[in-house]
Amino acid sequence: MLDIPSDAPGQTVISTFEMTPGTCTDLLEALTAAYDEVIRHQPGFLGAAIHVNDAQTRIATYSRWTRREDFQAMLRTAEMRKRNRAIAAMCSRFEPVLYEVTAVY
Repeated sequence: MLDIPSDAPGQTVISTFEMTPGTCTDLLEALTAAYDEVIRHQPGFLGAAIHVNDAQTRIATYSRWTRREDFQAMLRTAEMRKRNRAIAAMCSRFEPVLYEVTAVY
C-alpha cells in the first residue's frame, strides 16, 4: 500500500496516457510489465499505482520516489528508453509530471 506523508521529502510523479479503447489493454500490459520487471527495482522507488478510467481512454499512474534524480535516472536507462518508445507509440498523448505533496486527507 502506498503511504503518502505530507511532510516527507521525496518526489511524486503522476503520468497520464490517452489512448483508444482498443489499445487500452495493450498499454496496460506494457505499463504493468514495466513496473513489474524494471521500475519497481530501481533505486529510490517507493511505490506506485495504475488507474484506468471506465471508458478505457485514459490511464494514470502515480509513483513515489525518494528523490527526483532517482526517477530521472530510471528514465535514462536503456531498458526504459526502449519501453517508453513502445508505450508512446500506443498513446495519442503521454505526459509525466513531477509534483510535491502539499496536503494529505
